[in-house]
Amino acid sequence: MATGCAAFGGKNFSRSTLVALYGADADKNSPRFGVLARQHEQLFGAACADFFSSPGRIEIVGNHTDHNAGKVLAAAISVDTLAAVSPRADGIIEVKSEDYPAMRIDINDIEFRAAELGTSTALIKGVLDFYERAGAGIGGFTACMNSNVPKGSGVSSSSSFELVIAEILNVYYNGGALTPVFKARASQYAENVYFGKPSGLMDQTAIAVGGVNMIDFRDFENPVVESADWNFDDLGIFVVATGGDHSDLTDDYAAIPAEMKSVAEALGGKLLRDIAPEDFYKAEDSLRGKLSPRALLRAEHYYEENVRVEQAEAAIANGDEAAFLAAVNASGESSAVKLQNLYSERGDRSIEEALAFAGTLDGVAAKRVHGGGFAGTILLFVRKSSLQSVKSALIARFGENNVFDLSVRKSGACRIAL
Repeated sequence: MATGCAAFGGKNFSRSTLVALYGADADKNSPRFGVLARQHEQLFGAACADFFSSPGRIEIVGNHTDHNAGKVLAAAISVDTLAAVSPRADGIIEVKSEDYPAMRIDINDIEFRAAELGTSTALIKGVLDFYERAGAGIGGFTACMNSNVPKGSGVSSSSSFELVIAEILNVYYNGGALTPVFKARASQYAENVYFGKPSGLMDQTAIAVGGVNMIDFRDFENPVVESADWNFDDLGIFVVATGGDHSDLTDDYAAIPAEMKSVAEALGGKLLRDIAPEDFYKAEDSLRGKLSPRALLRAEHYYEENVRVEQAEAAIANGDEAAFLAAVNASGESSAVKLQNLYSERGDRSIEEALAFAGTLDGVAAKRVHGGGFAGTILLFVRKSSLQSVKSALIARFGENNVFDLSVRKSGACRIAL
């Protein structure tokens, strides 16, 4: 692999820096820096001071556990929101994202407005409001951004945007001292309160921390994060958008946490995490006929999935690839049989069909539904020796724009060091 430096807007980045961010796609991503640097100078009349990057994320194991205070194994990945940024002293934030209208926000006017629900302006204002309420510093900046985090593919494009805003404020107005969990909570607050989208904390935490992490949500305000050193370099990662229709699936998604909580409430708790696994299994037979069979199966999935998260994390730490792949495959099987989120009762079976197809491809070592399920994406771990043949087959079936070839990224949302 070639070495050397690339210059963008007067900044020189080593090739190793770009490879750390984008893996094998370093050369493909390199032109984005020059484009943003030129846009920043054209729009704001000066060269950018810094580049910031915020990755997307994948959920490796831990399907539908976070909302009941469970455990998740997640990873930052090699797609990102990239920003050319400069601080400014007048308290104004101006952001121009590719293909979106420019935004201008005064940090002295960040109150919630219903008319801004669902907008990027709302996300920025929400992060600012959280910082200000917590006593953290805020201030102005200019930024030109573009993103290659695929939207609607379950890898958290909105959280990636939130975290790049949080990290800019962290670096420029807090001396880089804010913790990843603080920045994640600010981003979740922005999404929940200002943007109007209910979400857990998994996406933001994975993006803020970087690398592969076990996240334990026993305390939602202060999740425990344990990092795992990813060294399975012979495995490639694909996220595949299966083409399913997400419309009218709200009831399907909502039923999962509701049914899990119904089991917890029947046993005197609010969430399944409040009930010890042995107490659930001891009482399970007595709950039959009182709760739906599916609710009990989903509770079984929850408890077993927490164990699989621990097994997968230990396998990574021990370099036991076979055990890791077994945990991922078991997670996928449990999602199909017990969690039952591969397809909606309304009839969309795109995820089930995509997983069946992936299972016919030589080199696919592990497969599972990715994210919420019912319609959406699948996650595959593929032997590097079969990477190109698998990728070609996936593209032929699902289209080039729906197949995302990814790698684990060790850094979370950050200012890119020279």
